[in-house]
Amino acid sequence: MSWLVPPSWLMAPPKYVNVSTLGDSSYVKDRWCVFDGFMVFCLWVSLVLQVFEIAEIVDQMSPWGMLRIPRPLIMIRAFRIYFRFELPRTRITNILKRSGEQIWSVSIFLLFFLLLYGILGVQMFGTFTYHCVTNDTQPGNVTWNNLAIPDTHCSRELEEGYQCPAGFKCMDLEDLGLSRQELGYSGFNEIGTSIFTVYEAASQEGWVFLMYRAIDSFPRWRSYFYFITLIFFLAWLVKNVFIAVIIETFAEIRVQFQQMWGSRSSTTSTATTQMFHEDAAGGWQLVAVDMNKPQGRAPACLQKMMRSSIFHMFILSMVAVDVIVAASNYYKGESFKRQHDEFYLAEVAFTVLFDLEALLKIWCLGFTGYISSSLHKFELLLVIGTTLHIYPDLYHSQFTYFQVLRVVRLIKISPALEDFVYKIFGPGKKLGSLVVFTASLLIVMSAISLQMFCFVEELDRFTTFPRAFMSMFQILTQEGWVDVMDQTLNAVGHMWAPVVAIYFILYHLFATLILLSLFVAVILDNLELDEDLKKLKQLKQSEANADTKEKLPLRLRIFEKFPNRPQMVKISKLPSDFTVPKIRESFMKQFIDRQQQDTSCLLRRLPSASSSSCDHSKRSAIEENKYIDQKLRKSVFSIRARNLLEKETAINKILRACTRQRMLSGSFEGQPAKERSILSVQHHIRQERRSLRHGSNSQRISRGKSLETLTQDHSNTVRYRNAQREDSEIKMIQEKKEQAEMKRKVQEEELRENHPYFDKPLFIVGREHRFRNFCRVVVRARFNASKTDPVTGAVKNTKYHQLYDLLGLVTYLDWVMIIVTICSCISMMFESPFRRVMHAPTLQIAEYVFVIFMSIELNLKIMADGLFFTPTAVIRDFGGVMDIFIYLVSLIFLCWMPQNVPAKSGAQLLMILRCLRPLRIFKLVPQMRKVVRELFSGFKEIFLVSILLLTLMLVFASFGVQLFAGKLAKCNDPNIIAREDCHGIFRINVSVSKNLNLKLRPGEKKPGFWVPRVWANPRNFNFDNVGNAMLALFEVLSLKGWVEVRDVIIHRVGPIHGIYIHVFVFLGCMIGLTLFVGVVIANFNENKGTALLTVDQRRWEDLKSRLKIAQPLHLPPRPDNDGFRAKMYDITQHPFFKRTIAVLVLAQSVLLSVKWDVEDPVTVPLATMSVVFTFIFVLEVTMKIIAMSPAGFWQSRRNRYDLLVTSLGVIWVILHFALLNAYTYMMGACVIVFRFFSICGKHVTLKMLLLTVVVSMYKSFFIIVGMFLLLLCYAFAGVVLFGTVKYGENINRHANFSSAGKAITVLFRIVTGEDWNKIMHDCMVQPPFCTPDNSTYWKTDCGNYAGALMYFCSFYVIIAYIMLNLLVAIIVENFSLFYSTEEDQLLSYNDLRHFQIIWNMVDDKREGVIPTFRVKFLLRLLRGRLEVDLDKDKLLFKHMCYEMERLHNGGDVTFHDVLSMLSYRSVDIRKSLQLEELLAREQLEYTIEEEVAKQTIRMWLKKCLKRIRAKQQQSCSIIHSLRESQQQELSRFLNPPSIETTQPSEDMNANNQDNNAQPETSSQQQLLSPTLSDRGGYRQDSTDGGKPQRKFGQWRLPSAPKPISHSVSSVNLRFGGRTTMKSVVCKMNPMSDAASCGSEVKKWWTRQLTVESDESGEDLLDI
Repeated sequence: MSWLVPPSWLMAPPKYVNVSTLGDSSYVKDRWCVFDGFMVFCLWVSLVLQVFEIAEIVDQMSPWGMLRIPRPLIMIRAFRIYFRFELPRTRITNILKRSGEQIWSVSIFLLFFLLLYGILGVQMFGTFTYHCVTNDTQPGNVTWNNLAIPDTHCSRELEEGYQCPAGFKCMDLEDLGLSRQELGYSGFNEIGTSIFTVYEAASQEGWVFLMYRAIDSFPRWRSYFYFITLIFFLAWLVKNVFIAVIIETFAEIRVQFQQMWGSRSSTTSTATTQMFHEDAAGGWQLVAVDMNKPQGRAPACLQKMMRSSIFHMFILSMVAVDVIVAASNYYKGESFKRQHDEFYLAEVAFTVLFDLEALLKIWCLGFTGYISSSLHKFELLLVIGTTLHIYPDLYHSQFTYFQVLRVVRLIKISPALEDFVYKIFGPGKKLGSLVVFTASLLIVMSAISLQMFCFVEELDRFTTFPRAFMSMFQILTQEGWVDVMDQTLNAVGHMWAPVVAIYFILYHLFATLILLSLFVAVILDNLELDEDLKKLKQLKQSEANADTKEKLPLRLRIFEKFPNRPQMVKISKLPSDFTVPKIRESFMKQFIDRQQQDTSCLLRRLPSASSSSCDHSKRSAIEENKYIDQKLRKSVFSIRARNLLEKETAINKILRACTRQRMLSGSFEGQPAKERSILSVQHHIRQERRSLRHGSNSQRISRGKSLETLTQDHSNTVRYRNAQREDSEIKMIQEKKEQAEMKRKVQEEELRENHPYFDKPLFIVGREHRFRNFCRVVVRARFNASKTDPVTGAVKNTKYHQLYDLLGLVTYLDWVMIIVTICSCISMMFESPFRRVMHAPTLQIAEYVFVIFMSIELNLKIMADGLFFTPTAVIRDFGGVMDIFIYLVSLIFLCWMPQNVPAKSGAQLLMILRCLRPLRIFKLVPQMRKVVRELFSGFKEIFLVSILLLTLMLVFASFGVQLFAGKLAKCNDPNIIAREDCHGIFRINVSVSKNLNLKLRPGEKKPGFWVPRVWANPRNFNFDNVGNAMLALFEVLSLKGWVEVRDVIIHRVGPIHGIYIHVFVFLGCMIGLTLFVGVVIANFNENKGTALLTVDQRRWEDLKSRLKIAQPLHLPPRPDNDGFRAKMYDITQHPFFKRTIAVLVLAQSVLLSVKWDVEDPVTVPLATMSVVFTFIFVLEVTMKIIAMSPAGFWQSRRNRYDLLVTSLGVIWVILHFALLNAYTYMMGACVIVFRFFSICGKHVTLKMLLLTVVVSMYKSFFIIVGMFLLLLCYAFAGVVLFGTVKYGENINRHANFSSAGKAITVLFRIVTGEDWNKIMHDCMVQPPFCTPDNSTYWKTDCGNYAGALMYFCSFYVIIAYIMLNLLVAIIVENFSLFYSTEEDQLLSYNDLRHFQIIWNMVDDKREGVIPTFRVKFLLRLLRGRLEVDLDKDKLLFKHMCYEMERLHNGGDVTFHDVLSMLSYRSVDIRKSLQLEELLAREQLEYTIEEEVAKQTIRMWLKKCLKRIRAKQQQSCSIIHSLRESQQQELSRFLNPPSIETTQPSEDMNANNQDNNAQPETSSQQQLLSPTLSDRGGYRQDSTDGGKPQRKFGQWRLPSAPKPISHSVSSVNLRFGGRTTMKSVVCKMNPMSDAASCGSEVKKWWTRQLTVESDESGEDLLDI
């Protein structure tokens, strides 16, 4: 241990020097320097301890050695040198901080579920201490011989659990004197042990044995429910959230570290490179340059031959032959000389051939040119290694690796495989860095564990560094990691057991959840396309979809091979002297249809008849007209859609040019700078884009612009030219799709017209036959409860719309068949080898019912849609073929019904094929078909991954055969070494229990029996040939059984050969299995359309999904006054109050740390404390009801849940004090567990993550159902194949295939990988180890070797490698949806929260809808990023308001309608939307812009007309008043009027006070009307009086005609003094004056009503 002393002396001096420096660059201010100083201190401590050990003051194996634990951390200095980051420290800190916060949040979420299942385990099970012991067992003297073989748990209740056989009794071993260390640390005794056990079970290692112990000790249903839900939630959902966290974090880190890892590029040939070359036009382009140009001295003919494809294919074929020869090697016995066999001679020949190939390439290319290629370097390495390998002394040594690695050269055969390999391993710096990091982590943790446990007695796993490394590597792979931890816990003792358990759990958590997730993230990153290629792929995919739609299927194109025979008809009853030729039936039918349409139109125009007999004809006519209208609308709509982008009016150009001019000019420079909202920013971006895209440069550029402005305009023009090109491409693709659909329809119509047998079911039933129409009605009838609005056409949401959607998912006929199929599957679950359908009449009833119903179904569907040669045939895809196959198998079996079924016979094969019946559900349910498509659409990539893994297995299998063939066989007696001595019998000990840790007493022997000595290979594997080696490595690849393989190889061949299996497991686990995860996730994203999405498009899809889930706030507003309710509201909404309630919930949950048992005296005080907590929660609910009112409290679902749990708690309190028995304690525990769930609603992080899991469950429902259906098929087949197999190592009374229920349990265990390979080997048992029977399969206890191999391997690959990874893909998708950060979101959670608050202010009735006119008010209230500034963005406001009115026709709008509109306006649609959605959105926005522009111009013109009319009216009124004044003056002189002086009335005073338009002179005198000399009055009258003034939505008279009285002329006249006459009655010619005044008023109101009627529709846009 003195090897670390020199580094400490070397490191010490500079540290002392650096510590003495002061200032900002002092040593202690750098964290890395502090770490270095700490490591120096640890090295000095280790040095002092070493001196004490040399002086024998301290024992070398003493606990003082734990002081050396920090010493291995010195390797972090090496990591710091290797991983040099070129990024700024702040950016690295932010990335690490962000990823650390996410990992911490997910860890809290995992802890929440661990605590939940820990509490449930304590209350449901408790202790597992009851065992079956012999009747003579004495307390304090329990030995191995007192236990049952194998050790069996039992139940103290007679009605449940396992009952001990005769001679044994069920006793509590803890009462018999066994300590906790002897009983083991796994169980549910208290909350700590329970959480420890739950984590072990969640790792899917050893969980099934815990379940078997619970089944023996407690009711069976309780164990199944607990452990199956635990595996599903914790192991499959919650723990996979870690993968989602790492993938999301790595996606961000990838962008930052792109320079360090290197950019991804497409695959290029290894013999070529690309260089920039200037073309004739002055541009630059990439040109491939051949690096294999002649540089050597070989003749030209040899160089030409070397570069020819024939030469390369010859070499690759020789490599393939070499691989086949190497794979044919096998073990021939001990006496055979291996170095002189035919395989050795073949290897010499191939080595010489490939050496000559390498020399020829070096001769042709030159050594420098040869070495420049990485592929040639690999070939040269193989040449050197294989040349050394054929040396006799090195043959069958470690140099065999070079021989078997030749298979890697075969990757060049397939370009797809080569491209896939380059994607994964091409940028090797990422994977290489991760591999180096993993290896370094293993070394550091192995050294730390060595220092921690090397002194522990009776623990040999950490005595040396290689043993410690193997133990820590075993924990990394999760295989048997529980055994490593349990052995260490038993060795360190009860005191240190919790610390050691936490140490191993933290290491396992980091290694299995974070480290393996990093490999998945790297592989997904390598499979990710570049951003610039994604849109190109989208366009190509759309074009490919259009091409496929144009072609008819091959089964329909067959009719084109036959001559045309159109159906002809003869016209009769036609008066003519000539013979009328036959006419096509389609033409006549079209004519008749047109005539019927005209008749229906005539009937439609006729008035309603009085007789009721015409109702049916009118309804049919109306339906026909509706169909014709829909057809015409579709055609018109397609024409409009094609020409919409081409319709641009001069008004739009003018508006865009004006907008551009206003933006370029500094018209807004004088305003204060204010941060624009995202709505405003996106609106101006679109306006700028459209103004640049439409109009020429000459229209946009003015003369006075500077050179910088011109350059900027030119760059913007070039930038948006690509967008214009994309528009044309999108338009072309849409037109191509429409043309493809039209061509397809035309082809079908031509075939239908020219071929009489086209679209005829079975070539018999006519196309429009009544029977076929009846069958169509029956087949296509489905439930449809959706109601549409007759005005808007929108679908109304009913109260039970989710149930209605489920009922309308499939047709009525399919629902019937689903029910029949389910009933048939339930009937098959009652079948077993001892209760067969052939001999059980009750089971035959279900068989007859299924066959009869399926016969009716297929006949109806064939008569309606045809069998094969029709457009909608039954057999048009794989699902139809599967339906016919299942039907034929069921029919043949029902007709045959064999009484005797021999094993491995055709009858047994028919019974196995009959087990595929549950797969009918895949065909009947559309979502299940989608699951199948998702599985098979990525078959290519999965196939490539399988080839890579098979190649890896073949390499290691060939190596294993050449090194280990025949060497693994050994005598079963460990004391015998030589084969000659392996004979006779010996006593073998029996393993009684894996959980108990009893020590043998002096003179005691373990139970055992005598067996014969046998020289044989290990039971489950060997390397005698490539087939057995491949099977062993396949089991190792699943990380099951590799520890046994490692121990056997080390024990029987040598410790150095343990490297072989460790390297294979590392490559298979870290790269191979994660490849499956990455490929399945990538294929899932590609099928959903997210693989080709850019970052902006993916954020937009996440935003849309997030907005669908968002709901209005269910929080009532605060009471207006400051009374008691307002104070209660403030208290209940205070954060401190909420945190206090959360703490109280946790405190009440802690009361369930021990099991509530009636017999336990601790239970009573715990229940009493729970009663106190219940009353506190009753007080909380009461305060909330007072604060929010009962109606407001009931709005929130969380409040409803709290009220329900509180009500149950009150009921429990009453029952508890009344009864006080076991049932009340159980109810109290359930109430506390229900309340524990409310913690998620009180914590934002837990709420988001729980929402991720819930939505993942919802979206993966059909995947889970599909997995269960596959599991059910395999269960039925397992009952037929292995129902009577004898018990073995893992086939026992818990795990067997005797019934479908037990088979499902075994298969669920295999899904988790729990010893699946051992179960497979138990089912392979063959004679003489079993009893065969050739008459019937249910009388033999033998297995089926080939059947077990195909059965278990296929099941494990399909379920564990593919189906479970689909769950991971769904969780990753939903995690990015709910848990993205503020920087990644287009609309943050704060924006959504602000919108919810504003919505609640507008929607005061909490109905979820508001009228359209209230949207204006809502938009004006928005602030922050969603704010609309009416001063700057008035046009945007008009667009948004008009959009809501247009889409909803002035009706009510919902919460999601407004939120969707805001989301579309807040993003750059050119970047975020996909092609089809982008085209539709731009069409809508163009339409809105045009309509708003038209209405704005119309309103502006009308206002101008109003001013003109007002001015004309003003001038007319002046002239009229002058004439009246002249007439009055004339009449006054001629006929002096009688003036009646009256006092001013109150109405007139009020009128004078309100009328501010009339000027007041100093003498308080006013004229009758303004004159030409009175310019002030005229100016004011013309400006204010001419404008119509609006008050409360109506127009009122202007002030201009006010001087003219209409009923009584009241004027102010000046007569010499200050006397004013307030009322003048004109008695001279009163009728003419009244008539003139009345005509004036009539004309004025006529003009105003005209203006009012014209502008009534423009009130929306007038702001």
